[in-house]
Amino acid sequence: QLQLVESGGGLVQPGGSLRLSCVASGFTLDYAIGWFRQAPGTEREGVSCISPGGGTTKYADSVKGRFTISRDNAKNTVLLQMNSLKPEDTAIYYCAARRRQWISTCRVGDYDTWGRGTQVTVSS
Repeated sequence: QLQLVESGGGLVQPGGSLRLSCVASGFTLDYAIGWFRQAPGTEREGVSCISPGGGTTKYADSVKGRFTISRDNAKNTVLLQMNSLKPEDTAIYYCAARRRQWISTCRVGDYDTWGRGTQVTVSS
């Protein structure tokens, strides 16, 4: 069965960088992949999504110009490069797959298979 595993989270100072990785296994089909985050007491929100072939990407306004999503389908891996991190980026970050046709939105309800998350903390 399709499984997703995130890694790369940790503690970083404001202005620093982290790179998150999402590795998929269980199915050979290429799916749209999204990165989402959830801070304590808040709803989960979309951060960035990428189409199955990697030709289309979407970003939340709050991360445009700072985060970059990419994928290497041969390695079944999707990356999220996070630069110029801010304290408000602190959250658990999840990757998720959409096993249906590509959709231009990047919403929690658009995705159906989820990893367990990795903690990102931005603090001095």
